Amino acid sequence: MTSTGIEDRSEATKTYMICLDVDGTLVNHDGHMSQAVKDSARAIVAAGHEVVISTGRSLGATLPVIQMLGIESGYAVCCNGGVTARIDLSLEDGYEVVERKTFDPAPALRALIKALPTAKYALEDDQGRFLSTERFEDASFGVVSTPVTLNEMLEATAVRLVVFSTDSTVEEFGEAVGAMGLSGVTYSVGWTAWLDIAAQGITKASGLEALRTQHGFDIESTIAVGDGRNDIEMLAWAGRGVAMGQAPDEVKAVADEIAAGVDDDGLAVVLREFLADNAGVSPA
Repeated sequence: MTSTGIEDRSEATKTYMICLDVDGTLVNHDGHMSQAVKDSARAIVAAGHEVVISTGRSLGATLPVIQMLGIESGYAVCCNGGVTARIDLSLEDGYEVVERKTFDPAPALRALIKALPTAKYALEDDQGRFLSTERFEDASFGVVSTPVTLNEMLEATAVRLVVFSTDSTVEEFGEAVGAMGLSGVTYSVGWTAWLDIAAQGITKASGLEALRTQHGFDIESTIAVGDGRNDIEMLAWAGRGVAMGQAPDEVKAVADEIAAGVDDDGLAVVLREFLADNAGVSPA
């Protein structure tokens, strides 16, 4: 592997593109990565396979995970496909943003505010800044957001819009959002009454597909592991889609197989079995 990131793999059929969700997959819901998961993921990196972190997190909150896994070059898909970064330790910051998929959040935001006036709203803009209607601290941002007025938020250009309702269950929230008929955007409801919104057609899968075609991987050489509703498209896209054991039923339904849960080191089991199945097969 060179410092330029993922190489052309058109002839390297035994090299895999392994796409890993973070929260609920690499780390548990307290943000802890077990030693078993860390060791198995680092072994995959050391074996020469391309590990692409694919997450709803923003880049700032993804970088510590990349460092923990020893990834020195390659790519990360963040903000559910809204941001793609190239990892290269020779760069001043160790990375560069190569693409941001932006959208106008105003139409969706106006509809949401009308239906959910007590919800909290935050967004990541096209400059990588985090704006919110009130102090909005969340590990997926990596930084504390800056409070702004709704008018300021309506005027921003976004890569990711986040809505958090404190007054609804996840089921009630999902029903309310579905009834709004949001158009011009892609959205997914999280584990709580939490909504992630991106540009229309933008998902983890869209970001990963762009990397796959650009760097010459066969779809059969892709593996994806995740646990959330924002992983549905990614698991359906991958040649081998693996849902974590604690994933909702609609996530499991699109997967090719089900792993053990995150608290049982399900990802470590998947990665160890993969390495055993490919023992002695050196990536070209």
